Amino acid sequence: MLFADTGLSGAEISSLFVIWSVTSFALEVPSGVWADVFSRRWLVALSSLPTAAGFALWTALPCYPSFAAGFVLWGTGTALASGALEALVHEELTRRGAAGDYARLMGRAQALRTTAVALATALAAPVLAVGGYGALGAASVAGCLLAAGAGWALPESRGPRQEHGADSGKAGHGGEGGEEDGEQEGGGAFRAVLRAGLAEVRREPAVRRRLLLAAVLTGTTALDEYVPLLAAATGVDGTAVPLLVLLVEAGTAVGGWCAGYGARRLAPVLAAGALCLAAGAAGGHPAGMAAVAAGFGVFQWAMVTADARLQERVRDRARATVTSIAGFGSEVVAVLVFAGYALGSARLAPGPLLALAAVPYLAVALAPAAAPLLAARRRERRGGRSRGGGGADRRAR
Repeated sequence: MLFADTGLSGAEISSLFVIWSVTSFALEVPSGVWADVFSRRWLVALSSLPTAAGFALWTALPCYPSFAAGFVLWGTGTALASGALEALVHEELTRRGAAGDYARLMGRAQALRTTAVALATALAAPVLAVGGYGALGAASVAGCLLAAGAGWALPESRGPRQEHGADSGKAGHGGEGGEEDGEQEGGGAFRAVLRAGLAEVRREPAVRRRLLLAAVLTGTTALDEYVPLLAAATGVDGTAVPLLVLLVEAGTAVGGWCAGYGARRLAPVLAAGALCLAAGAAGGHPAGMAAVAAGFGVFQWAMVTADARLQERVRDRARATVTSIAGFGSEVVAVLVFAGYALGSARLAPGPLLALAAVPYLAVALAPAAAPLLAARRRERRGGRSRGGGGADRRAR
């Protein structure tokens, strides 16, 4: 609303989101390596400070250049926490023998986060009426500072550049340990951890598949930035828009709270969520926002489930690095989402655009069923080429 009230068009607002995502994925992998080498807790705590500076800038100088600079700062903060938080939580749970609780804990944390956003959304109207955007900006800065303190309060058992012997034999990487340890002793810790993370992604097909799934599901959730526009397009009064947004956020919170359950039904549940989004958005009626809320709840559940699957396969030494590579992929997907919306907004209303956005979710849901068929066709083509080649050889002889 601040951007729109300042006079920015839909395309300009989307360009700000692109700046946000580009900044995040440019810093995503370096920050993940830094978390593995240095301290995951430090990065989680520090991540809120650039975001606070960005909100302060928006409040003091509301114009496009300030908004762009603020999104650069916000993207920096996002990159610092991405990968570091997941690695920190998974490692500490593993040390306590509770790694199986990761999905449930992260899902509930996301649900509480969404609930806090929903409460802030509900409070935005009276605060805006009393203190304007200045009061909202001050509250946002204060919230970021509190988040920094909460990040510092998290436990961290490992120290900077600490090795974990339990990881040395996992995922078939035992042969690299001596060389990488030597590089760490020689001051090449950053390069060694980056190389270990990239090698794990390159050599482990299961890690690649789970990383891609997590990246696509996380990146596509960038659609939630357009939920207020979708709510407004249903024709309700402006004062009712926050309530419809609140409904979608409630659905997202429920999805996060359900994370950790039903993970084996990911594909059919995700397909159902995609159909809910398509039907609710295309209808153009306020009641359709209930279906949109159900769809976003499914997407939240699926995103946490995909992250948990990835964490199960990654070694701890480069966990933040590999998770940040997934975050890099998700930011690429988010940029495509923002660019697609910006291009499509010239011809389509928010409803049809978000209905089309259900297609990637449906494709991800159907991919496991299509994979065996594609593999069989590839085997048939290889077999046909092999038989053809043998006949040519016989004719030549």
